[in-house]
Amino acid sequence: MWSLHEMERTGGEPDVVGHDNVPVGKAGKKGEYIFYDCSAETPKDRRSLCYDPKALKSRKEHKPKNSAVGMADEMGIALLSEKQYRELQQVGEFDTKTSSWISTPTNIRELGGAIFGDRRFGTVFIYHNGAESYYAGRGFRASLIV
Repeated sequence: MWSLHEMERTGGEPDVVGHDNVPVGKAGKKGEYIFYDCSAETPKDRRSLCYDPKALKSRKEHKPKNSAVGMADEMGIALLSEKQYRELQQVGEFDTKTSSWISTPTNIRELGGAIFGDRRFGTVFIYHNGAESYYAGRGFRASLIV
């Protein structure tokens, strides 16, 4: 519940996007609820962050206050995957003025990159940047399973 509260406190407007309604004990399911950040733009108190702690450490000057992965870990939540980000975009139009870091595959991260998503021109774009970069309009969206 604390993690859900943190999602709300930082501007994520979390909402239930799925529920496993299989009874406990059947097929290993637990009856869990799946929450995603559903704020129209990337959560306001989770912006101006580089991608992860490694990227934060690598910055010599003008370090952001935190990293998206680091902050998510502190909050007990996980960055949306590309698949989850695209699923979210099916239920509404999100990030039309901002962008959100999304969970980056290891092979991309090992080369210094990270990926983010946004919606422009009626289309969802997934793109890349250096993991150490940060912008006032880029934060992160997350998921939580309860």
